[in-house]
Amino acid sequence: MVVLEKAPAKINLSLDVLHKRNDGFHEVEMVMTTVDLADRIELTLLDQDKIKVVSESRFVPNDERNLAYRAAKLMKEHFQVKQGVRIFIEKNIPVAAGLAGGSSDAAAVLRGVNKLWGLEADIDELAELGAEIGSDVSFCVYGGTALAKGRGEKITHLPSPPPCWVVLAKPAIGVSTQTVYQKLNIKQAEHPDTQAMIKALEEKDFAGICTHVANTLEGVTTKLHPEVNQIKEKMSEAGADAVLMSGSGPTVFALVAQDARVHRIYNSLKGFCPEVHIVRMLGNRETTC
Repeated sequence: MVVLEKAPAKINLSLDVLHKRNDGFHEVEMVMTTVDLADRIELTLLDQDKIKVVSESRFVPNDERNLAYRAAKLMKEHFQVKQGVRIFIEKNIPVAAGLAGGSSDAAAVLRGVNKLWGLEADIDELAELGAEIGSDVSFCVYGGTALAKGRGEKITHLPSPPPCWVVLAKPAIGVSTQTVYQKLNIKQAEHPDTQAMIKALEEKDFAGICTHVANTLEGVTTKLHPEVNQIKEKMSEAGADAVLMSGSGPTVFALVAQDARVHRIYNSLKGFCPEVHIVRMLGNRETTC
């Protein structure tokens, strides 16, 4: 038996860091939405009681360092499953990019082994389990558009943004999320107007969304990696309606309403940025498993 799942990337329309918590994590408020750049996850039932991770990408570990592996292990332990699974990951989302690729892979495995092993857990239970794996996994179980609070696991579903193009550009660098948070000065950082972003989504106000994109972590990452600002400037000069870094970076995204501007932005980054993708927002979320 084989189950196929898509694992879409996410972007942060806004990301606010409120304070450091007693458990060492940071309290956040993030408005996130999924886009149609996705990893492909193929799950195959194994009679042997083991988890096997396979990928053609050299950046994908095949052990507990991989969130997808940990997702399968958690489901086995939680539901006392004695069967195994082979997890094949076709990697399309850039690694260490601020796009939640690893978290989305884990979420896809939660949904997929739920079907493969006939567990019949509902999607809310899967999202709750996802919080044990990583901060973005709960959101990725649902997909769509949502406000994430706490350390990212408290999810409130939001209306999808109006249709537009998204240009994603990742420079040839990796960013340590831990380092970015360590260097963040919360009092001096820019803080988004989260409620204004939510209102713009509710009113399908594309201009309002563009006005209120903001990321508290962006100032830290741009100091460490000036390339991020250079990408932002090129996108803006080429006609993007809004430009922002996603997550802790280094990927930058542009929101673009007019078709004619999309390829102008794409072409402006050729030769400067090794990974550039033109995608659309997905908007819809998972409601069943």
